[in-house]
Amino acid sequence: MTCSRPQPSHCALTLAPYPLGKCEFMKPSLAEIPILTDAAPALLAALDQETAWFSVPSGAALINAGEPAEGVYFLVTGSLAAFRPAERSRHNLLGYVRPGEPVGEMALIAREPHTSSVFAMRDSEVLKLSPDAFDRLIQAHPTLMRHIARIMLARARGSGTNPRAEPRVFAFISTSPTIDLALRARTLQAALQRLGARAVIVSETDERAMSGEGLNSAWFDALESKNDAVFLISPIADTTWFRTCLRQADRIWFFARADARPSLPLLPPEEPSPARQFRLVDLVLLHHGMDRKAATTAEWRDSCEAARVFHWRGLEDADCARLARIIARRSIGVVLSGGGARAYAHIGVIRALREAGLPLDIIGGTSMGAIVGACAAMGWDDNEIETRIRKAFVESNPLGDYVLPVVGLVRGRRVEERLREHFGETLIEDLNAPFFAVSTNLVEGDIHIHRGGQLWRALRASISLPGILPPVVDDKQRLLVDGAVLRNFPVDILKQMHRGPIIGIDVARRDGIDIEDFRDPPGFFGWVAAHGLQAAPPIASLLMRAATLAVDPWEGRSGADLLIAPEMPDIDMRDWKRFDEAVAAGYEAAVAALQSPHGLFQASARAATRPPASAYEAAE
Repeated sequence: MTCSRPQPSHCALTLAPYPLGKCEFMKPSLAEIPILTDAAPALLAALDQETAWFSVPSGAALINAGEPAEGVYFLVTGSLAAFRPAERSRHNLLGYVRPGEPVGEMALIAREPHTSSVFAMRDSEVLKLSPDAFDRLIQAHPTLMRHIARIMLARARGSGTNPRAEPRVFAFISTSPTIDLALRARTLQAALQRLGARAVIVSETDERAMSGEGLNSAWFDALESKNDAVFLISPIADTTWFRTCLRQADRIWFFARADARPSLPLLPPEEPSPARQFRLVDLVLLHHGMDRKAATTAEWRDSCEAARVFHWRGLEDADCARLARIIARRSIGVVLSGGGARAYAHIGVIRALREAGLPLDIIGGTSMGAIVGACAAMGWDDNEIETRIRKAFVESNPLGDYVLPVVGLVRGRRVEERLREHFGETLIEDLNAPFFAVSTNLVEGDIHIHRGGQLWRALRASISLPGILPPVVDDKQRLLVDGAVLRNFPVDILKQMHRGPIIGIDVARRDGIDIEDFRDPPGFFGWVAAHGLQAAPPIASLLMRAATLAVDPWEGRSGADLLIAPEMPDIDMRDWKRFDEAVAAGYEAAVAALQSPHGLFQASARAATRPPASAYEAAE
């Protein structure tokens, strides 16, 4: 590592990897940390003698989950990100840490091991304060605890409360020389300006003019302080600038043509990039009005190792507006719960949201909620959604192919026919809006998230009520049943892939079951004689209640920024014929929620599509 400090407030670091080290040239003082500026100068001067100044190269770990707390770190320059360990050695992004913010304070205050890991997203500098020094600082400067408490509360509430904890530096990487990346970046820049957000575009030529003596972490900090987003644009090339874009980005967006094939490997495996390391990578697939596809979306996604896939079909179109909202953290996510026939209410809610001008940027659901959500993700209008759901579930009984039970009361063939009839061979990754469905994997005893593959198959798994519909065995030898068994209201799943406001629609019944259905129950033929073959027997609600007994009925509700819970006390999950009542209940509940004090949510969400009077005024 080399280090020089021509000015007291900056330290120029080399971009080549180097070990975690300590630099002794003009060490920053605690007084440079914004939340410490009103502390007594004498106190800070005394504590400065106990601080250690570290440089953390891009991709290196500052804190590892499970380690004991050894102090508090204040980020001076650069960018850090906190991750929670997940299954299979993966990490879930919690948020970013920006210059001036502390990290590691929660574990130190609680005197517990760290619950998350912190990595440098680009070359960074930190000041470390020992536990004893931190305790003395808190005792002598009580107002500091107020500042830290606010930061801790913002982080605990999630990304929606702290825009600084979101990606700011995007690397736009073109995979083909025929892609006009500068045009795409300017188009997104203009779309962001209409939202009141400022973005700067930096190419290799711009970097040479703007950086003077070369890139350093303070240079990126200065760009971030003046803009809501920074676009570093580069083709895939054997250049220092290309490698810089990969190493210094909070998130990487690969731009690819739908009528081209990816090269394998797309990038050399030795290219260092923390964003790639943690799969903070997205694919933007460009369509140029031609039907010919040289490769599937899945092939492009896999070659880029992308966590999310977006389609851009025109230029200044609805897809561009969605991408701009995602960058500006104003995209709207919608989660739809399961609930059998009660899920018809989702249709009314979607109609009300659309009438209010709220875009549905990413959609996810469980069981029947997944089916209604898939209709919206297909791009169908309200009338088409109603027509198709009515035809598939109201005019005929898809659960009417009863059979002597071996693995289910029905064969499931009718359900499969209805799903294939309406969704065809559509792939989830090719839907108009990003979408996911949730099922339960009985082999591993965990949820399974469907984000790719044939849509109808994912929906078939998500609605496979144990004991009613036969489970689905997929090509990975997973045994999949209804997602409601473990996650009926998957708000937490959406939070992992979406950083904007979330609308949650929960139609599940809290009382669960009607005991009168089981008092001296009739036999099969007695039930058919009384109710006909079209009515689902009470064993449906019995099996659903038994399968989901351990699930917290309120799980996920607190995670939604706007919760819509239609009141339908007399509509049961088996009431497949009460379509109009349920749809009306959903519509009324959504209208009431949008007109309630939560109207603040509606106003902020509408800002996602309404241009401000002045972009710069709105940004301020």
